[in-house]
Amino acid sequence: QVQLVESGGGLVQAGGSLRLSCAASGRTFIWFFMGWFRQAPGKEREFVATISWNPGETAYGDSVKDRFTISRDNAKNTVYLQMNNLKPEDTAVYYCAAGSGGKVSKSYDYWGQGTQVIVSA
Repeated sequence: QVQLVESGGGLVQAGGSLRLSCAASGRTFIWFFMGWFRQAPGKEREFVATISWNPGETAYGDSVKDRFTISRDNAKNTVYLQMNNLKPEDTAVYYCAAGSGGKVSKSYDYWGQGTQVIVSA
């Protein structure tokens, strides 16, 4: 079993920064690709970023490239999403996921409950 718990969401002004954390259970954390997805009301779930067990292997969605950075600390079983230069269109519930990796949600088997990010204009 894998359990994921997101934290760090909140309200931030446009142009500000926020860091999300995702705590994963179990030592098998190292074997999973980790991902961040987001979903706003009335919109499809959107790929944000992914990282392999090798922290040097990352990929980002076009909408967040050069603004967001995904990282992981395997010793702490934690993945992070550093979000800089936030824009109102970044407002969404952000979900942490674990699985085989990639840019589509069906490639991930485990999901957290989500943490809400609101960016005010």
